[in-house]
Amino acid sequence: MPADPQRSVTDKPHRGAGTSAVEVRRSPRRSRTVSAYREGDRTVVLIPARMSEAEERRWVGVMLDKLAAQESRSVLGDRELTERSLRLSEQYFDGRARPSSVRWVTNQNTRWGSCTPSEGSIRLSHRLQGMPEYVVDYVLLHELAHLLVPGHGPGFWRLLEAYPRTERARGYLEGVVAADRLPHLPGDREE
Repeated sequence: MPADPQRSVTDKPHRGAGTSAVEVRRSPRRSRTVSAYREGDRTVVLIPARMSEAEERRWVGVMLDKLAAQESRSVLGDRELTERSLRLSEQYFDGRARPSSVRWVTNQNTRWGSCTPSEGSIRLSHRLQGMPEYVVDYVLLHELAHLLVPGHGPGFWRLLEAYPRTERARGYLEGVVAADRLPHLPGDREE
């Protein structure tokens, strides 16, 4: 039993969007709220003690996404974007995709990103800024894959299968596009 009865640690730590472990702490005093924060190289998720394992799994996912969204709101500069793309290339493509430049652009309003393989340049739409980290990573990987395989054929999609959040990121982006197409009610206007 832990020294502090208010704190329990999962036997097998969850794995989040990144590589750090997730520690779940259950509290009998906590009745409804769930919260999360980073503590060193791990993420700590605080939940009510009465919560089921299924609820715990769901809430851990929700809280990891919220933290990732908060962290990605701090806008990466072009240099950090290039470094991130090189790390992703190393992790998912054995370092084979080597862009010459990666930068944010404000003239892409119908695409999330673009790539010019002959130049090795990648451009990401400014509209991605503030989206969850896993979504930006997916778009970077998508464009990195174009440095290796032109077009969107089977070989291209096989490369992206290495990234475990491809479908989730695509769904997120499809949701953003669908929301933009919804009719805006008169009372919804920003003032």
